[in-house]
Amino acid sequence: MKERNTYLSSASIKEQGRTAYYKMLESVRQGELIQVRRGVYANIDQLSGNMIDINAIVPDGILCLWSAWSIHQLTTSMPQAFHVAIKRDRKVTAPSFPKVELHHYTESILNIGVTCMEIDGFDIKLYDVERCVCDAVKFRNKVGIDICSEIINNYLERPDRNLSKLMDYARLLRVGTILEKYLQVKL
Repeated sequence: MKERNTYLSSASIKEQGRTAYYKMLESVRQGELIQVRRGVYANIDQLSGNMIDINAIVPDGILCLWSAWSIHQLTTSMPQAFHVAIKRDRKVTAPSFPKVELHHYTESILNIGVTCMEIDGFDIKLYDVERCVCDAVKFRNKVGIDICSEIINNYLERPDRNLSKLMDYARLLRVGTILEKYLQVKL
């Protein structure tokens, strides 16, 4: 586990035999391992970092909204939980610690702008910068106009911005006309 920086699953330990499984349970009793959710365990070092193994907790989950905005440095606000996007009809049990907020998307928009990034040794799927800006516009009434404005301003200051890609995503996510109005004011 320490070599690969991945969470342990009880199924993978059982494949190694009963002795390995009982050693894992003893590590849990002694506090060396912490049960993240049923069948998934991590050590203290993994949970004390800034990132967790999202794929172990929510398989095929994608970091979105506050978590992705923070990683892409689009906002100065720190997320209070890990915001993870999943398919709308999927049932997932979120652990009590670390706090994970699930956001359900339809399959047609779930995979728009997904990229993979290595953060703290974990391979994490998250939305790219342009998708994050579109999400800020889409959820502007829930997150606040001030946060939406901050995200757009920070995006426009980036040298690697791609306005054509941004507008393509905005049309797919049905926020194209609203984003155009914002950009006319800002540019």
